Amino acid sequence: MKLLVTGITGKVGSNFLPAFLAEGRFTGWSIRAICNVRTLDHPAVEVVRASLSDAAAVRAAMEGVTHVLHMAGVKESPDLAIDVGVKGMFNLLEAFRTSPTAQQFMLIGGDCSVGHIFHDYGAPITEVSPRRAYPGCYALTKVIEEVMLEQYRIQYGINGCCLRAPWIMEKDDFRHVLSFRSQFGGPSWHEFFSTAEVERLAQLDAVPLLWDATGLPLRRNFIHVSDLVRAILAALDNPAAAGELFNIAMTEPVDYARAAAHLQASRGVQVVEVATPYFSNWLDNAKAGHLLGWRPLVDLEQLIERAWTYVRAADDPRIVWYPG
Repeated sequence: MKLLVTGITGKVGSNFLPAFLAEGRFTGWSIRAICNVRTLDHPAVEVVRASLSDAAAVRAAMEGVTHVLHMAGVKESPDLAIDVGVKGMFNLLEAFRTSPTAQQFMLIGGDCSVGHIFHDYGAPITEVSPRRAYPGCYALTKVIEEVMLEQYRIQYGINGCCLRAPWIMEKDDFRHVLSFRSQFGGPSWHEFFSTAEVERLAQLDAVPLLWDATGLPLRRNFIHVSDLVRAILAALDNPAAAGELFNIAMTEPVDYARAAAHLQASRGVQVVEVATPYFSNWLDNAKAGHLLGWRPLVDLEQLIERAWTYVRAADDPRIVWYPG
């Protein structure tokens, strides 16, 4: 068996590789990775330097491949997002469907395809809930990827599987999600506070308690990278995953009131209330439990403890990104 991976140098890919190599079920498999901007030097990985927008290079990389794990993505850069999320996905699917060795195509999607906190669903979001992307080209491409994979299953009968993950956490990510000093992700605190107030809250090491549009504590979906990797391994080469879309999220979304209360009780932090126009949503993961036997292991308390006890290396910078 030969696995072709895109995005292997990213957050999920760098955690997936050692877990895959340690999994006895995949002994004897080989790995090929398509890398473009970043690459890696690993004895177990054959690296192909190419852009996913290069159809000929993608076809060559697909030679002898049995399984594809597509994780590569580009955030809010319109030209690159189309090259990777649309053209790249099309090139991969075309090469896969015409390959005599192809067996399974797995896509790692995102809950931006259902708009995470931007749209009100009024009920748990399942795999049959309508797709409603939030503003921006990245969310649009994640919808297009899901639809393309779905249609290739319908049109050509390929064995496609999509794991739809929400915001992926590792290391001290979650601490920086709740930071006024070095924020990771969004929403930007400058949407709600003046620059001076943000600086004051940063000095206090305060954490936010976000309220949703209905006046209740905001609930937002997260997943720890280790749980997502376990889901990938559970779905890889698994007949139960054939043709399926799975929500891969914490069983309960993060409740900002619970998070604030835990941090206040365990670490004495100051809590700042933030009224937002966003909606609470619940990404239902029951289908993955039923068909794959997968359950997330990292809950809210563990997510907090892992983030607050992690010591970041001096050369491991925090990348700030505001979605939407």
